[in-house]
Amino acid sequence: MTVPRQPPHADEEPRPAEDRGHVIRRRVLTLLTIVLLIGIPAGYLVISAGQSRDSGKDKEAKYSVTGLTVGWPSKVQRRLYQIPVPAHSRNVAYYETNNYKVSRLYAQFLTSNKGLDQFLEDVDAGYTVGDLATDDIAISERDQKIAGWDFTGPGPWYGLTHTQEDPSPTQTIVVNRSNPDHPMVYVVSMTHP
Repeated sequence: MTVPRQPPHADEEPRPAEDRGHVIRRRVLTLLTIVLLIGIPAGYLVISAGQSRDSGKDKEAKYSVTGLTVGWPSKVQRRLYQIPVPAHSRNVAYYETNNYKVSRLYAQFLTSNKGLDQFLEDVDAGYTVGDLATDDIAISERDQKIAGWDFTGPGPWYGLTHTQEDPSPTQTIVVNRSNPDHPMVYVVSMTHP
């Protein structure tokens, strides 16, 4: 025996119309939910991006005024820019700049003749002191100005440019041999991110 189907809600009474106060409360609650779920995270992202941009500008201004930072670059920086500062080096200082086109690490250190040999070999297996060109100031005037270096003092000066294909960095090196036992090494390592 088949039971006849009844239309849905046939036995229910029609709903009364929603009063105006309830409609307003429901719309306010919906608007509040949208603001909480979308507006606050979006606002946070805008504020965060602004702070990040301002922080980068503050750091750039701070470092452009102070020049090099005394101390060793981090191990990550030394590995990324391939600047193997020899152990027992002194007067170590560095400065890093970054933008969307190029990143540079400026580094300087005072080392021994053995340290210089080790540094040149570690930059590219096979470089020796004999590869340094006499009176070659390989570091550009622009980079000298950024780092606060002045290569007009007593020398002799030696230079070398180690060019590599991207993404490996290219290093320009200048060595001051005014103290024959303790050369001062200046390096700019540039990479394209």
